[in-house]
Amino acid sequence: MRKLLPSSVSNAESHPLVLVVDDEPRIIRFVRINLEMEGFRVIEASDGLMALQQVREKMPDIVLLDVMMPEMDGFETLRMIREISSVPVIMLTVRSSEEDKVHGLDLGADDYITKPFSPRELVSRVRAVLRRFQTVAPGESAVLQIDDDLSVDFNTAEVIVQGERVKLRPTEFRLLRHLIENAGWTVPHSTLLSKVWGYEYKDEISYLRLYINYLRKKIEPSPSNPRYILTERGMGYRFVDFRSTKE
Repeated sequence: MRKLLPSSVSNAESHPLVLVVDDEPRIIRFVRINLEMEGFRVIEASDGLMALQQVREKMPDIVLLDVMMPEMDGFETLRMIREISSVPVIMLTVRSSEEDKVHGLDLGADDYITKPFSPRELVSRVRAVLRRFQTVAPGESAVLQIDDDLSVDFNTAEVIVQGERVKLRPTEFRLLRHLIENAGWTVPHSTLLSKVWGYEYKDEISYLRLYINYLRKKIEPSPSNPRYILTERGMGYRFVDFRSTKE
């Protein structure tokens, strides 16, 4: 099934369309008021099935999805959204455990906001996620050859591993690109978080570790013994200096 693309290509720079999915009317009102004050357009859904219908028909630029909903919870709704659309999704939850966050991110969520949250945090997170999606497609035309087993296609946000194309999520692509641009150098945790996710995320080390793990599973011959993305303990991560081997 062909996945729907978010409509951010045409709208996001002007008035992005936000779908808010929550079974609590007061939460929807709170989110709507604060986002509309910042120039966003808002549509809503009170359950998972309605959310799927809105994604199909309205093609929002971003979805704010509550985890704790009756009948079909946010995780199941997210799983079904990912079958039809690549729209960025921020989960809204009262639970802040790392297990819940990892579960949502594994299913394809792009961020988490823990309730209760301030208007400033809400708007900041929405803008940060939209920025990542708006800048995911760079202008390079060439495929970068790392070695005989790995290439990176900057036009399609794909890696070519032993001749097989593997699609990267927008955040995975941005992380890999930043590491490659600094190949041979150790990039500190806080720098990667600020450059890839945004300054608001500079202390979210768990996000970085999780996405490094995602990338390693996609590009490394042995993820537990990485060849390309190396860990510099207590400091950050370093992509191998592939350029020096070609000189």
